[in-house]
Amino acid sequence: MSPTFRSLANANYRLYAAGGVVSNTGTWMQRVAQDWLVLQLSSNAGSALGITTGLQFLPILLLSPFAGLVADRVPKHRLLQLTNLGMALPALILGLLAVTGTAQIWHVYVLAFVLGIASAFDAPARQSFVSEMVEPEDLSNAVGLNSASFNAARLVGPGLAGLLIAALGGGVAGTGWVILFNAVSYAAPIATLRRLDVSQLDTPAPTERGPGAIRAGVSYVRNRPDLMLILAIVFVVGTFGLNFQLTSALMATEVFGKGPTEYGMLGTFLAVGSLTGALLAARRERVRHRLVVGAALVFGAVEVVSGLAPTYLTFALLAPVLGLTSLTMITAANAYMQMSTESGMRGRVMALYLMVFMGGTPVGAPVLGWIGEAFGARWTLLLGGGITIAGVALAAVAYLVATRPTRPVLTLAHASE
Repeated sequence: MSPTFRSLANANYRLYAAGGVVSNTGTWMQRVAQDWLVLQLSSNAGSALGITTGLQFLPILLLSPFAGLVADRVPKHRLLQLTNLGMALPALILGLLAVTGTAQIWHVYVLAFVLGIASAFDAPARQSFVSEMVEPEDLSNAVGLNSASFNAARLVGPGLAGLLIAALGGGVAGTGWVILFNAVSYAAPIATLRRLDVSQLDTPAPTERGPGAIRAGVSYVRNRPDLMLILAIVFVVGTFGLNFQLTSALMATEVFGKGPTEYGMLGTFLAVGSLTGALLAARRERVRHRLVVGAALVFGAVEVVSGLAPTYLTFALLAPVLGLTSLTMITAANAYMQMSTESGMRGRVMALYLMVFMGGTPVGAPVLGWIGEAFGARWTLLLGGGITIAGVALAAVAYLVATRPTRPVLTLAHASE
C-alpha cells in the first residue's frame, strides 16, 4: 500500500474513515445551504451571516474544556455516536422548516447554536480518537487522511449543494432539501462506529473523577512553550483568516454578482488545494512547529492577494492556493499537538486546541461581517490576511524569547578570575 494511505490497512480506521466521508459531504452541503438560507432570509445581510457563524462556533468557546474532560473519561466510540445524533437533530428540524417555507432567521440562529453544542462535544473526542485506532508511527498519516477525507467531501459537497439549490429554484425550500440530506448523512458514522472492533482500540485509562482535572490540562499546556506557540497561531488564523464561509459568500454575491452555483463552486476550488495539502501531510512522518509558522505566514499573504482579485476567475484560481496553505498549517498544527501530548491528557489538550482554533470564530465572524457591510467584502480578506501575518509573526517572536537560553550574569568577582 502507498505510504500516503498506510493507515487504511487498519480495519477500524478504514471503517471510521468510510463513515466520515459520507458525513463530511453532508456537512459541507449544509454549510453552503445554511449560508444561502441566511442570505435569502436576511436580504443578503453580511452581519446575519456573521452572527449565524458566530453562534454555531460559540459553544466550542464555552464548552470545550468540559467537553475535553468528558472525552478523557467516556469511551470515545460511544460518545461519538451520541454527538453525531445530536448534530443530526438540529439539521433535521432546520431542513423541515425550510422545506415547508416556515423558516425564519431566528430559527437559523437557535438551531446553529444547538448544532454548535453537539459539535463542541464531538470535536475533541473525534480528534483524539484517531490515536486509539492507529499505531503512534501512523498518527501523522491518519491525521492527514482525516483532513483528506474532510476536503474530498469539501470538493464535492459545496458544488453539489449549489447545483441542487439552483435546480430546486434557488430559494428557501431548495436549501431545506440539502440540509435534510445532511441530517440523514449522520447515520453513516453512527453505523460504522457501532461496527468497530473495540478489542483492537488502544484506549487509555479514563481520567479519575475529582476536582482540578480541567485545571491540570490547562497547566500542562501553559508549561509547554511549543504548544503555546501552536495555540497562538491557530487562534489568530482561526479568528481572522479562516472565515471562508463568510468571505466567499460576500465576494460571490456583492463583488462579482454571482448566484448559488458560482458560490458553491468557490468551495470546490478551495477544496482542490485543501485536498492536495492534506495528501501531502499524510506523507509527512515528522511535523515541526516551524512548518506551522511558515504555512500560516504564506496563507496570510495569499489571503491579502485574494482580496485584491479583479475578477471572479482570478478569485477562483487563488482559492486552491488558499486551500493548500491553510490545510498545511491546520494538519501540521493538529498532528504536532497530538504527537507531542501524553495520551491521558490528549482529550483535554485537543479540546483546548479546538477551543482556541474554532472558538475565536464567534468574535471574528461578526466583526468581519460588519466590516464587509460597512467597507465592502474585499476588506474582510485584506484585514483578515493582514492580521494573520502580524499575529503569527508576533507569536513566533514570543516563542523565541521564551525558549532563548539564559546566560549567567558575570559578577565583578567572576570576571576577574
